[in-house]
Amino acid sequence: MAAEGVDELFGIKTAFYIGNYQQCIKEAQALSPSRADLSASRDVFLYRSYIAQRKYGVVLDEVTNSSPGELQAVRTLADYLQNGHKRDGIIADVDSKLNSGVDASNNTFFLIAATIFYNEQNYDSALRCLHQTEDLECSALSVQTYLVMDRVDLARKELKRMQEMDDDATLTQLASAWMNVATGGEKLQDAYYIFQELAEKNTPTVLLLNGQAICNIQQGKYDDAEGLLQEALDKDSSNAETLVNMAVVAQHLGHTSEVVQRYISQLKDAHRNHTFVKALTLKEEEFDQVAGQYAPQ
Repeated sequence: MAAEGVDELFGIKTAFYIGNYQQCIKEAQALSPSRADLSASRDVFLYRSYIAQRKYGVVLDEVTNSSPGELQAVRTLADYLQNGHKRDGIIADVDSKLNSGVDASNNTFFLIAATIFYNEQNYDSALRCLHQTEDLECSALSVQTYLVMDRVDLARKELKRMQEMDDDATLTQLASAWMNVATGGEKLQDAYYIFQELAEKNTPTVLLLNGQAICNIQQGKYDDAEGLLQEALDKDSSNAETLVNMAVVAQHLGHTSEVVQRYISQLKDAHRNHTFVKALTLKEEEFDQVAGQYAPQ
């Protein structure tokens, strides 16, 4: 039996939040929680880690209609990501459930629904889901959502709420780093130290290395950024954020166009639905149209 006040899932949650998904899976498989509700929460992080590794089939095979509601919500996310042709139907089903009323204690459903809407760039709907709960992870996603909407003022208010709930939490530290990156200037060094401290306390993950690299990029320290991104590539050669950042750094360092294009080609191959790829493809099409108007007849 766990001691009172001890979070049995602390190691599992921390591993997931910093992007150490294989460690999260390992710890989740080894843990025998003291209560049934903790077993369901453990499995939520287990299956979300498989999703983060793009192993959607594991989730779709193992989570069934008889699984707890939280796990069925996670299965919905795996289905959404695996099957592009089903996305409209899945979004409609999520909307229907939200409109018909969802158990307010099912934080996982609101988080997954918001994640799907965030992925669709439907940020207003994402925030409506996230505001249904006081869960710290939902607050963290709210901060991310406000930042991507360029509403730094609202992100700062949400971060303050997180700090009042649990200033030392890994998620609060990460959200502080994101806010510092968005603020820029002297705050970039503060963000760098947060990512660095989390890496030293735990392990340097792709997520944390990219965080440090972005701080360096914004300060013009491209050589330092390249070293961190190379370390991230060694851990996961097809990570989308690493490839985007590598392409940016390669341009700033004056690498050949072949090197830059190699990163972009890898990104397109592995992540054709990534926001950066979609935006780049649109710009390329627009350029081709304009160039065609000036081509010799």
